[in-house]
Amino acid sequence: MSIRYEMVVGLEVHAQLATKSKLFCSCPTDGFGAPPNSRVCPLCTGQPGTLPVLNRKAVELAFRAALALDCRLAPFSIFARKNYFYPDLPKGYQISQYEHPFAQNGRLQVKDKSVRIHRIHLEEDAGKLLHAIGSKELDGTLVDFNRGGMPLIEIVSEPDMRSSEEAAAYLSALKEIVQYVGASRCDMEKGEMRCDANVSIRSSGSAELGVRVEIKNLNSVRAVKEALDHEFERQSELLTCGGRVLQETRLWDHEAGTTRAMRSKEEAHDYRYFPDPDLTPLVADEAFIEKIRSELPELPAARRQRFLSEYGLSEYDAGLLTSQQALADYFEAAVRGRQAAAKTAANLMATELLARLNAEDVGIDASKVKASDLGELAGLVQDGTLSSKGAKAAFAALWAGGDSPAVLVQKLGLAQVSDEGPLRAWVQEALSTNAQAAADAKAGKQRAVGALVGAVMKLSCGQANPAMVNRLIKESLGL
Repeated sequence: MSIRYEMVVGLEVHAQLATKSKLFCSCPTDGFGAPPNSRVCPLCTGQPGTLPVLNRKAVELAFRAALALDCRLAPFSIFARKNYFYPDLPKGYQISQYEHPFAQNGRLQVKDKSVRIHRIHLEEDAGKLLHAIGSKELDGTLVDFNRGGMPLIEIVSEPDMRSSEEAAAYLSALKEIVQYVGASRCDMEKGEMRCDANVSIRSSGSAELGVRVEIKNLNSVRAVKEALDHEFERQSELLTCGGRVLQETRLWDHEAGTTRAMRSKEEAHDYRYFPDPDLTPLVADEAFIEKIRSELPELPAARRQRFLSEYGLSEYDAGLLTSQQALADYFEAAVRGRQAAAKTAANLMATELLARLNAEDVGIDASKVKASDLGELAGLVQDGTLSSKGAKAAFAALWAGGDSPAVLVQKLGLAQVSDEGPLRAWVQEALSTNAQAAADAKAGKQRAVGALVGAVMKLSCGQANPAMVNRLIKESLGL
């Protein structure tokens, strides 16, 4: 009988804090895409005699993330030197936290699962190696120190996830919260959020953990899911065939769709952590913490529930609109004073606004339609002035630039016809030219009623009020 295996996963997530300067020096953090080694100074390149100065804003953002993740903040935490040699680490050590991190014992609710967060600590990033493989102009490996010294928090979960789907959902929810509180932009394409996955397998029903394998530097939610699925299959096949899983670090090869060995844990460095003598302990002042706590925004899960109850949105629309704080803010600005039009506004955002933002690859802050104009447009649909089709045409005109929604509707002749006089005339013409559909409708076939409504809409060039047309057709047929 074949053995069924269960996946056990914990994630270590690095998020770059959204500060203007690095963790221990004044070098700017806008180094992505900048010329190599143009955002460096004697301190972040490890020159002798330099002394680190802790970035207060980085501490504030780190505390914001920890409080949003329900962590316990330590009264004090200690910075430590993590000693190892690597070309992208000019000091020969990385300043991190070890035995005394600033936050522990948090949790993140992901659907019906609560994932425990073991710890969060502050640390500086290393530089970046550029391997000139296959280049005719360059040879060997180059080092760019722009990233060196960037402020990071490392969020370490407990091994509470049991599938790649759960791990992907956890990472998405974590990213959402960290973005909401403004701690990090979490742009994974720019390396502002990276993930290491610890995965093992065990026989289903067993409480004993298997041999852990670490998969390094996963840079997307999709990569996390695919790498975990592959690693689960690899380890399952090994054990089924009588082999054994080695404790090691592996890399994910996206193009090949496989993980490959990087180093064994038996050969891992002894980092020889010790407290950094140049940095005093970080004290978590209670007044400072309470100020940060009071400034936290409504978090995504709570806002999602409020959108469901307050605006009557669907689960899908509420989830979509609260996925980004700026998107949720835009929606609430649009429906302020027009709560009855909330569903229409949500639909316009989902079908018209987001489609254009995605096509132009820009965020909600670059929208060419103001929130107040979208809300006005939704209100015109709600009061019967515009049909849904007319609203789409009006939105396109707004995006192109021009007058207010009300003026555009009149100028473009988009107003919905709700006068019974012309509506009855169109209904009678549709019934006389679609005799079979009229007979089918009288026989109780609902699709035939829909076909007749469509005929009237065609006669009216899409301007007839469809609800009134439906009622008048049924009245005319005695239904």
